[in-house]
Amino acid sequence: MERKNNWWKTVMSFLLVLFMMPLGHALMIMMERTMPPSAVHGWAFAMGGAGLAVVVAGVFVRGDTRQTLLGLFGGLLFWTGWVEFLFQYYANRWGTQPEIVDGEIVTKPEYLILPATFGLWMMVMMLYVFCTKTGCGFINWWQRTLFLGRKTEIAARPMTRHTSIVTFMELNMILWTSYLLLMFCYDSRFLGDRHPVTFLVGVGCLAGAVLMFRRQLRLASWGANIRMSIATVIVFWTPVEILGRMDFFNEIWVEPHKYAVQMIVMLIAFVSLALYMWVEAVKKRKA
Repeated sequence: MERKNNWWKTVMSFLLVLFMMPLGHALMIMMERTMPPSAVHGWAFAMGGAGLAVVVAGVFVRGDTRQTLLGLFGGLLFWTGWVEFLFQYYANRWGTQPEIVDGEIVTKPEYLILPATFGLWMMVMMLYVFCTKTGCGFINWWQRTLFLGRKTEIAARPMTRHTSIVTFMELNMILWTSYLLLMFCYDSRFLGDRHPVTFLVGVGCLAGAVLMFRRQLRLASWGANIRMSIATVIVFWTPVEILGRMDFFNEIWVEPHKYAVQMIVMLIAFVSLALYMWVEAVKKRKA
């Protein structure tokens, strides 16, 4: 029996997370432009704390969709406030220089020191790969490859499942992975942003995103669709970042003050989609 494609939920979920990506970039840049330097990182730290509070609150909220949304929004605030802005703070404090090509900044200092977290990323991945039974296709592939027929023996049980925390960890781990991949590709001592392998990484991620979207069409619930969209969109966003790096198009989210109308429309669409999904979740809960 052929399973139904859930086009409406899949497209709406994809757009929700897709709009989130440039809005997250724009939020950082607008804070830098509109706040005095002494205030930026204080507010950013408060933002990260607020994001963490939203995620924890999601543990106590009933309903898969609402927990997913709180994990998503809280995760975005957490990543922006306690990851990106903290890297920026210490890069600026200790005088890390940006990467400059032809007089133009192509990589900000905070992203240049991000690859130093590779060991920490591997530490967390060891926990997921060796100690956790999960629904993540990427981790399942590694478990099957590494453990062969002993997968159910070595990774026998899942962690305690709180949808808000699952969404939060998914968002942060995939963002972290994507940034590490891009930074290693852009580094001229490894590959470089014009290297054929970097281009192939972008093509591979684009193809992967298409396959993931096709799989996402089979998911009938809002919550599962949104969580799958996180992975699909971030994988899709990798070639977007690579093409932007190659000046293939103008990244309007890098200069949101020059594209205020477009960014406001994107923000309205993002908020509208989130409210729609929240209301639908409430209606379903009451029914």
